[in-house]
Amino acid sequence: METKLITDITVGQICDGFVYNEFEGKGLFGLSGKLVIQPEYQRNYIYADGKKDVAVIDSLLKGYPLGLIYFVKVNDNKYEVLDGQQRITSFGRFVTGKFAIIGEDGIPHYFGGLAKDLQDKIMGTKLTIYECSGTESEIKAWFRTINIVGVPLNDQELSNAIHSGPFVTKAKEEFSNSQNANIQKWSAYISGDVKRQDYLKTALEWVSKGNIDSYMSLHRFDDNIVELKAYFNSVIDWTSAVFMDVESEMRGLPWGQFYEKYHSISYNPNEVHEKLKELYEDFYVKNKKGIYEYILSGCSDTKILDIRIFDEVTKKSVYAKQTDQAIKKGVSNCPLCAIGHDSNKKRIYKINEMDADHVSAWSNGGATDISNCQMLCKTHNRAKGNK
Repeated sequence: METKLITDITVGQICDGFVYNEFEGKGLFGLSGKLVIQPEYQRNYIYADGKKDVAVIDSLLKGYPLGLIYFVKVNDNKYEVLDGQQRITSFGRFVTGKFAIIGEDGIPHYFGGLAKDLQDKIMGTKLTIYECSGTESEIKAWFRTINIVGVPLNDQELSNAIHSGPFVTKAKEEFSNSQNANIQKWSAYISGDVKRQDYLKTALEWVSKGNIDSYMSLHRFDDNIVELKAYFNSVIDWTSAVFMDVESEMRGLPWGQFYEKYHSISYNPNEVHEKLKELYEDFYVKNKKGIYEYILSGCSDTKILDIRIFDEVTKKSVYAKQTDQAIKKGVSNCPLCAIGHDSNKKRIYKINEMDADHVSAWSNGGATDISNCQMLCKTHNRAKGNK
């Protein structure tokens, strides 16, 4: 790859013809239309937080260096921003009145309201730019190298760059667009930041069964994302149909994996609702995120939960054994009542009057299995806690 140092391009020249798309959240063009600020392989604009964008303008006003900027020369009349698009978009947005900075007087100032000398200082600032020419693979390799400083690209942003093309462009329009009306619904099940590609990464993880780069490479030049959208919507629709309730613990669970394992099973949403409510209200259930696969898998594998709850089979077995022994001895089937001195010393409790308890406390590593289970009356079990 060849590079050429350019030091005579100013902020004003870059901002000439600057276009910013508020809907998609990206700077599009500058340098009189010759500069593509956000080519396909670039991530979304993430500096619009009132801090990073303002810091860029403060640096211009104070004469601080903005660092190197890299352009890719596409042809004699066209360039693409390889590195520096966050900075370029920031001062482009400021010059075109998209945000204000706080002046020394403590008052917000838009570019149009700045003193003429300050406007001139910003517009006249010269940038240090390397013009790069090379093959696509060389450009992409260099893109990865120079993006290890500042706010580093995450894995999905790098994958978008490596596999840039019509597929990534359309996928980002759907899953990286914070203005998409579906984001609010999706946010019930997906965690992360839309602009940092977390929703897109989730969609790709689901459809590719975790092989994101392979899937993106295979579909790189597809001009549609029909399969990606269809699979994603199938997972979301199935999840919302099975679980009528939307709880915060649902966010970020591996719903794609759950869909693959359980979507062929028929569930009664009303029964799921009641079971979910029961488990949420259970005193012993601490890890509520585990509830969802526990329900999907038929409430049979308590290891999924790894929480303080014994299954019904264990409870009934221990209850029957304790009760049989207690009746023979003439004492209460609650071991703690049996050694007491009140009227419950010989009381035989019904199973619904008792709770399953860990002999060795769960919080201290006690296993949730029949060998570590005893049935206590509800009063004693509540009082026992983790003792």
